[in-house]
Amino acid sequence: MVIKKLKTYADLVMFEHTLFALPYALAAVFMAYDGLPDLKTLFWVLCAMVGSRNGANALNRLVDAEIDGKNKRTAHRHIPSGLVKKKEVLLLTIFCFALFVFSAFMLNPVCVMLLPIPAALFIVYSYTKRFTWLCHLILGIAIGGAPVGAWLAVTGKVDLSLIPSFIMGASVALWIAGFDVIYATQDIEFDRKNKIHSIPARFGIVGALRISTGFHVISVILLLLLPVFVDLGIIYFIGIAIIAILLAYEHKIVSPNHLESVKIASYSVNQVIGVLFLVFSISDVLLGWKL
Repeated sequence: MVIKKLKTYADLVMFEHTLFALPYALAAVFMAYDGLPDLKTLFWVLCAMVGSRNGANALNRLVDAEIDGKNKRTAHRHIPSGLVKKKEVLLLTIFCFALFVFSAFMLNPVCVMLLPIPAALFIVYSYTKRFTWLCHLILGIAIGGAPVGAWLAVTGKVDLSLIPSFIMGASVALWIAGFDVIYATQDIEFDRKNKIHSIPARFGIVGALRISTGFHVISVILLLLLPVFVDLGIIYFIGIAIIAILLAYEHKIVSPNHLESVKIASYSVNQVIGVLFLVFSISDVLLGWKL
């Protein structure tokens, strides 16, 4: 019974989507250490990521419950369908955010001091689709804070050493925003009818897909700039080349007249991208095959 309930909660917050931000946070830890990190830091960064990401997603499900219930595509979700109660989701949100806050206290004072910034982003994002088509970028910024926070967890300092983490964060923000725009093309008619703001609703599917492509091109360029600030070599560049190819494939399988592969392009491909970035980045840091 307990296991079944935990699985329901995991499905509610789409726990597997932790693979979007987590690999970048873990990669940032290894880069900041320039080698193997201590297990304590790694553990609490992992806890902070699981708590923050899933707490933010649970909150989003709670805030969007009424909108989800009106949309035929999302009406089956846990709250609109009655599978879980709002009170349960609220308690889950509180628990996850409590884990996030506790993890920050277990890391260092700087992480604690800066907690209001990600907390504000997590809360504000859930309401942005009600007033701005920039909601995709705000989501990206909220998730893009993962490598910045992970870097701070290692160094405990706010100085120029954070530059690589901000480059990674900006890349992640544009990457997330790009595939979130693709995903949002599914709801263009619903969004327009119900005055929900999104890039597809504002610029149309053709314009939205072009904007998404631009986001992903800049995202890859930022990743290629990262070795200017971090000692990375050929293994890292091979990884980025593969990621660029996957992003190109993602955009190839989706077009204004062919949206049937949106879920594959938005989620399946991008989960692989996150894991690839982690594997190639850590391998480069540990093996040290530099150019």
